[in-house]
Amino acid sequence: PKANILVSGNEIRQFAKALMDKMNITRAEEAWKDGESVEKDKGREKKDEYIVVFSRSTTRLILNEPELIMALAQEFQMRVVTVSLEEQSFSSIIRVISGASTLVSMHGAQLITSLFLPRGAVVVELFPFAVNPEQYTPYKTLASLPGMELHYVSWRNTKEENTVTHPHRPWEQGGIAHLDKEEQERILTSKDVPRHLCCRNPEWLFRIYQDTLVDIPSLLEVLRDAMKTKPNLKKAKLASIVHPGRVREARCQTSVQTPNEAKLTVSWQIPWNLKYLKVREVKYEVWIQEQGENTYMPYILPQQNYTFSDNIKPFT
Repeated sequence: PKANILVSGNEIRQFAKALMDKMNITRAEEAWKDGESVEKDKGREKKDEYIVVFSRSTTRLILNEPELIMALAQEFQMRVVTVSLEEQSFSSIIRVISGASTLVSMHGAQLITSLFLPRGAVVVELFPFAVNPEQYTPYKTLASLPGMELHYVSWRNTKEENTVTHPHRPWEQGGIAHLDKEEQERILTSKDVPRHLCCRNPEWLFRIYQDTLVDIPSLLEVLRDAMKTKPNLKKAKLASIVHPGRVREARCQTSVQTPNEAKLTVSWQIPWNLKYLKVREVKYEVWIQEQGENTYMPYILPQQNYTFSDNIKPFT
């Protein structure tokens, strides 16, 4: 997510809906809202649930894709559908994803399509050997935005024998033949890509473009846990429709203590609708950004006023 842009899952869902309207795609859950009985829906819901597997045909392959599909179908007693950006139109892929209960995919830009998943769906992101899911989280961030109501899980290949590397490919597809021998050797023996800046790091590219033989038992275990901890949307639905409005009467006041020391006091009134919402606790996010700077410090506060004294420069 970009710094200084606050976006909620509700805004992203509105964007997804606008795109789907343009492509003439109606979501199953929209039809349900339009008046089918809940009982009928329950029966239909179970019968119509299906899993989508994103298939890649050139790089970052799932080498045992047919076996994975069979295992998912048997484990969850659901249809499994594959989609492919190389072989299908964008709108036909969105039509399929917008009704799926689970989306399974290797890490990659195709996972942006998870913003079209229905509420309550599960996003399963697969990572090749030596790539730590904790360090590459755009799709986790997307799924976790308040209002998206998606359940995110990651799986990581931990077995080096289950990976196929491509050192002789062009550098932008993870090739390392252009590097000196010592660096090639270091990359080949490394078991974890160290933290790095996006996006041309040769070790990162080498590892992310590996093909993977997915260890099916460990993936199914991750998925079973995800299904257990998945929130029940039918129960949660009513609570999530109304969100607090904006805070009111936000004020900032500075006071200079000494030539090198200042304080900044920030205060505000609660959103008008907060007293009508049944909430156990409320926290506010406050960002402090110095004029002319790109970076800011975010604070999560439980109270409606606070005085900051760290790193507050006088006369800025």
